[in-house]
Amino acid sequence: MSGAYGLDLAEVSKSNAPQVLDVPAAPGPINEKNEKALYVPDDSSQSQSRKESLTDLDGKEYPTAEEVDTLRRVCGTIPWSAYTIAFIELCERFSYYGTTIVFVNFIQRPLPEGSTTGASGTNGQSGALGLGQRASTGLSTFNSMWAYFMPLVGAYMADQYWGRYKTIQISIFIAILGHIILIIATLPPVIAHPDGAIGCFSVGLIIFGIGTGGFKPNISPLIAEQYESKHPKQYVRVKKSGERVIVDPTMTISRIYMYFYLMINVGALAGQIGMVYAEKYVGFWLSFVLPTCLFLCCPTIMFLMRNKYARRPPTGSVLTKALKLWTFAMKGRWSPNPAKTIKNMRSDDFWESVKPSRLGSAKPVWMTFDDVWVDEVRRGFKACTVFLWIPIYWLAYNQMTTNLISQAATMELHGAPNDLINNIDPIALVIFIPICDLFLYPGLERAGIRFTPLKKIAWGFGLAAASMIASAVTQHYIYKLGACGDHPSSEDCKSPAPINVWVQTIPYLLIAFSEIFTSITALEYAFTKAPKNLRSVVTSIFLFMSAISYAIGEAFVGLSEDPLLTWNYTTIACLTAVACAGFWTAHRKLDKEEDKMNKVPESSFKGRQMSHGGSAA
Repeated sequence: MSGAYGLDLAEVSKSNAPQVLDVPAAPGPINEKNEKALYVPDDSSQSQSRKESLTDLDGKEYPTAEEVDTLRRVCGTIPWSAYTIAFIELCERFSYYGTTIVFVNFIQRPLPEGSTTGASGTNGQSGALGLGQRASTGLSTFNSMWAYFMPLVGAYMADQYWGRYKTIQISIFIAILGHIILIIATLPPVIAHPDGAIGCFSVGLIIFGIGTGGFKPNISPLIAEQYESKHPKQYVRVKKSGERVIVDPTMTISRIYMYFYLMINVGALAGQIGMVYAEKYVGFWLSFVLPTCLFLCCPTIMFLMRNKYARRPPTGSVLTKALKLWTFAMKGRWSPNPAKTIKNMRSDDFWESVKPSRLGSAKPVWMTFDDVWVDEVRRGFKACTVFLWIPIYWLAYNQMTTNLISQAATMELHGAPNDLINNIDPIALVIFIPICDLFLYPGLERAGIRFTPLKKIAWGFGLAAASMIASAVTQHYIYKLGACGDHPSSEDCKSPAPINVWVQTIPYLLIAFSEIFTSITALEYAFTKAPKNLRSVVTSIFLFMSAISYAIGEAFVGLSEDPLLTWNYTTIACLTAVACAGFWTAHRKLDKEEDKMNKVPESSFKGRQMSHGGSAA
């Protein structure tokens, strides 16, 4: 029986073996070391292929179809080169969050009396340009949307022209230029002229965002490719206890992304806390200089590791062909009724009908790829449909950096700054990511529960909804118990509600767990489901969902003030809960195809012809 990908069930075990002829050339020795020949039974032993495992010449054993269904799955060993990429990400996130955390005070607040650097000391409020809340909100929102729009461009350049490694290096140098311009804008002689300073700052912001956009969609695929280049398929390992287990690349890549995300939060946490104090006690120039200094580690490490990283070369017009393929598949399926159009797009024969083998002599001239690449593109488009739900998740998540900070200011702080409480989230992530990796996920696997990526994402939506419910309940009691009633944020209100601010630990912990299940898993899903020559593009689409979420968030601005904040959290909780149910309803069928999608062999189509060194031939 053939599945949606045209793979006969008898071929499942074969699809676990590395597709030697399809492994793309990459600079450096990695691919040459790992292009292993396989031992395949001859025709006389084909009848036993379901019972006997495949092995390569080095003795690595690949599981049979029966073993795929019955053996426990474990993670492989993460290569040390992946840790260097994780450290690069830590430095970049330190520089990004360490810089952006002080944007609001720099733009909104005026220079403290007697200060030339913006530093205020222990009891004052740091500031520089004094342009007000509207200017600070506008530029901060622009920066967030710009930083999540530009990955579409950075990903296109990587997949089409430069490759991931070169794109990252170019982007780093662009971001460094942006950092330098931002530093100039914070120097005391420049701050003294606010109009010139804001102009310089705006130029630096644009250049800084271009660099960030080229870096983000390429660094996450690069780290996972360090493992995949050596172990592209499942293989069998015998443990000391004698138990036979399957070393699963998908589980290993999931682990890589969990610790990659941990490093993101370590960098962000250190940058945010450290630069707030640098701004307060020394000046804005230091809070911009220190992130730049750490960021300079990135190009240094990338250069030193240039011959150690597994790298995929750019592949020319692959994105164009993928879009042409989808357009070709849509012929005759459009309908004035949107519901019917969506139903036609989800038809079982949508992609099967445009495979070159099905079209025969009727296939277009531009269709130079094979059937397997159509399967890869189908898988990538399915990932993009999964990401279409993500903006609703980010809508709930973004409350953490906006309204929940304001909510904290209306409760008893007991000496803690109100904008310090949201650091519970990254602290919780640093603690609970290893717990999930070492205990929760292996425990579920031992219990025979397959916690697949789509199940994780759905659980993340549910936890985000629960976080908003907790926030709504807290807001309700702030209005109920506070001396100022339903206007605790007004300037006339001098008494906080008699609620300890650390009650916010509940929504922040729920958001942290939802990130582990949704955000980390979505990065993993983008990597494992995208065609190998479109990974940066698919990752950038996931990142772009944040920009869409910021745009949706503008519709909730009217609810983001007293006395409507309870309705704000309640509405977002309801939307996220509905999205959770809708997401699982829409994708539960796709969830059943998880293993089959992961076993689609790599296509021999690479785009334009490449030499073994990775440059265009």
